Amino acid sequence: QVQLVESGGGLVQPGGSLRLSCAASGTIVHFNAMGWYRQAPGKQRELVALINSGGITNYADSVKGRSTISRDNAKDTVYLQMNSLKPEDTAVYYCNALTSIRAYWGQGTQVIVSS
Repeated sequence: QVQLVESGGGLVQPGGSLRLSCAASGTIVHFNAMGWYRQAPGKQRELVALINSGGITNYADSVKGRSTISRDNAKDTVYLQMNSLKPEDTAVYYCNALTSIRAYWGQGTQVIVSS
């Protein structure tokens, strides 16, 4: 069994920064990709950023230039550095990890951007 545990969410003022972390534990598996999704109230879950095992990244247009995803393969941990945060970034952020067989999800961490 694989568990993904997120941390780093919270309340931040517009223009501020946050760093989300997601650590995988449990059964040792190879993750082809790890990333972050978010879901705002009343909206569908959407991709924020992905990074594969080779370090290739993909970002949603809404966060491109403001966010950086990184990964520590040795620790099975993925990070999301978010800068210049906007109120529209408010959402529950979910960690996602993909193997060749299935996807795993974390429980989510709340990010609120508000003054």
